[in-house]
Amino acid sequence: MKIPEIVALGCYFVLVLAIGIYFFWRGRKSDGAEKSYFLGGRQMNGWVSALSAGASDMSAWVLMGLPGSIYLLGVGQVWIAIGLLIGTVSAWLFVAPVLRRYSIVAGDSITIPQFLTNRFCTKRKGIMVISAIVFMVTYCVYTAASLYACGTLFNTVMGMNPQKAMIIASIVIVLYTFLGGFNAVCWTDFFQGMLMLGALMLIPILCAVMMNSGSFVAPKMVLPEHYYNLLSSGKADWKSFSDIISGMGWGLGYFGMPHILIRYFSVKSEKEMRKSQIIGCSWFLLILIATSAVGLVGRRFLGDILTATKDGNTLVFINMVRNVFEWVGANIGVMSIAVFCAGILLSAILAAAMSTADSQLLASASAFASDLYKPLFRKNASDKEMLWAGRIMVFVIAVVSFFIAASPDCKGLMGLVSCAWGAFGAAFGPVILLALFWKRLTYNGALAGIIAGFVVDILWYVFLFTPTAIYEIIPGFAAGLIVAVIVSLIGKKPAAEITELFERSREKQN
Repeated sequence: MKIPEIVALGCYFVLVLAIGIYFFWRGRKSDGAEKSYFLGGRQMNGWVSALSAGASDMSAWVLMGLPGSIYLLGVGQVWIAIGLLIGTVSAWLFVAPVLRRYSIVAGDSITIPQFLTNRFCTKRKGIMVISAIVFMVTYCVYTAASLYACGTLFNTVMGMNPQKAMIIASIVIVLYTFLGGFNAVCWTDFFQGMLMLGALMLIPILCAVMMNSGSFVAPKMVLPEHYYNLLSSGKADWKSFSDIISGMGWGLGYFGMPHILIRYFSVKSEKEMRKSQIIGCSWFLLILIATSAVGLVGRRFLGDILTATKDGNTLVFINMVRNVFEWVGANIGVMSIAVFCAGILLSAILAAAMSTADSQLLASASAFASDLYKPLFRKNASDKEMLWAGRIMVFVIAVVSFFIAASPDCKGLMGLVSCAWGAFGAAFGPVILLALFWKRLTYNGALAGIIAGFVVDILWYVFLFTPTAIYEIIPGFAAGLIVAVIVSLIGKKPAAEITELFERSREKQN
């Protein structure tokens, strides 16, 4: 346990809480409290929107799970990064501008379920209820992954019991989300996105410098066969094919990830949207290149030391940071400052975990308050009552997530993330794309598509993932798409007001 590292992590906690308190006090004087708390009043600028979307997407797996997989298994794991890059670029370029405009003309919707309902000019509650249930179930799993990463970090750095660490992280995340809402979440995500990018780009460079110094002693290392081959098995067989198709399938998740899609709603103008597209895609490309570099350089830098224990490979970034800054401190004679700097970079893991958890908690809270609580239980609920309903749900989701992460049967960081990512992508991805680009989609088709995608994803994960080695988002996405199209085609064509709304969504706005 190193005191300067602890001080650095403590400073980070103070910063994010200060942001939450600031927006809490500022928000007390704002009008339209519900829209302000859950969507920031649609006033996010290009930089904040882009980095908030990226940071809320890039959970701790980008600093622990993905580089750990590349460190352990080799270049064949980069197909996940390639799939994610294609997915996020496609979402920013094609989905984001249309979704922003459509959400405004469709009753100024502030959540994905609201948009999918208002798009069909109906007061039916089926989509809102089913979506809110999917949100709350899946976000419990997704948030658990972030808490698991926080527990691993504090256990490694401070020797703290992982469960105690997860409790501390939960309290901090809930407090600033509870207080500041969407503005606090986006601004903390902005700073966290910058920290993540800086840390991931700096560490491989410093490690390469250290490896070329005379004091570096090469570690023991036995690379797996075909470690540097894009085909994980070294040949065009089923294993290589399944790794490629599953990795590319991760990109489908971007079309159905509520906490990312909601960022597109919040951009304040078409001009800022164009800026967000450039910044968001550039940031993401740099993040994935740097993440892959951490995994590959880490294997040369650390050798086989992290391959002996279960989930040891997820600690590659942490070990690289601590080792390289100890070396820097020893060489320049300022060990305390070097260790403090290491603590700042390790805060990037907290940044990744918390930036995703806060977005997920807020998205689930907004879904519960706007799509379940008000329409079903309290139709005349005031803005203040809606805010408190959402805040209570933030607390409930955090508690359930803690118990999932602390369970002895927990699947680990990458396992939790892949489950939640697949469920959201399969449930909402096909329907969002059809809602934006297919005029013939009907309400019943959208509802059936959400249910089919979610159910097939779960069934594939439980019964067919192991024998096929194909990521469940792919069959789930396909099922949701096919069912939505078939149900829409066998039903009545959409009414004139629905098609008129569709055409209005194509008109550029300020």
